[in-house]
Amino acid sequence: MRISWGVVSVILATGTVLAQSTPSAVDLAARVQARYATVRDFTADFTLKQRSGLLPRDSEDRGKVAIKKPDRMRWTFATGNQSQVVADGVQIYSYFPKDKYVQVAPMPKGNNASTALLFLAGRGDITRDFTAQLPADQPTVEWNLRLTPKAANAEFAQLTLMVDRQSLTLRGFTVVDTQGGTQTFRFTNLRENQAPSDREFTFSIPKGVDIRQ
Repeated sequence: MRISWGVVSVILATGTVLAQSTPSAVDLAARVQARYATVRDFTADFTLKQRSGLLPRDSEDRGKVAIKKPDRMRWTFATGNQSQVVADGVQIYSYFPKDKYVQVAPMPKGNNASTALLFLAGRGDITRDFTAQLPADQPTVEWNLRLTPKAANAEFAQLTLMVDRQSLTLRGFTVVDTQGGTQTFRFTNLRENQAPSDREFTFSIPKGVDIRQ
């Protein structure tokens, strides 16, 4: 499954316990951001559900993700076309083995999080880069925090974080792209601060594949 870089983002766990009374959106955003700043890396299993007017039907995929700040990521899909997205801190490689090509792009410069995946890798700040809202209709075990990018050039229209009400651990997030399509990620088996080697985020281009830049 191809991931649009104009989609996907976000935060992780927090050890701060919130009161059961409903927090303000600004307060919740600040608490999540404070915890995110302590997360150096994380791994998780994920599921991804996509809905778009450009797709003939809704799709669902699953796989594994590893993130290490700054700017290192590895998304490995176990289903669909079994694609990979790898960022080594300098380049981003999107590999589609069934189609036999690799898309290579330089890591964007600057501190803004114009794409959600880069925000996971240590770019951006919730309180600085987004306008936060707390929708009235909330699940009983989660807080849903809706974030709208302040930057005019953001590659996604809206991001909603789903976090545990007690620990603020990231349970998932939904990104709405600029065409109205949605990508919803759900995380399980999330582990933080395991100190993986940078070697785990290298990518060797396989022989015989087309390289696109």
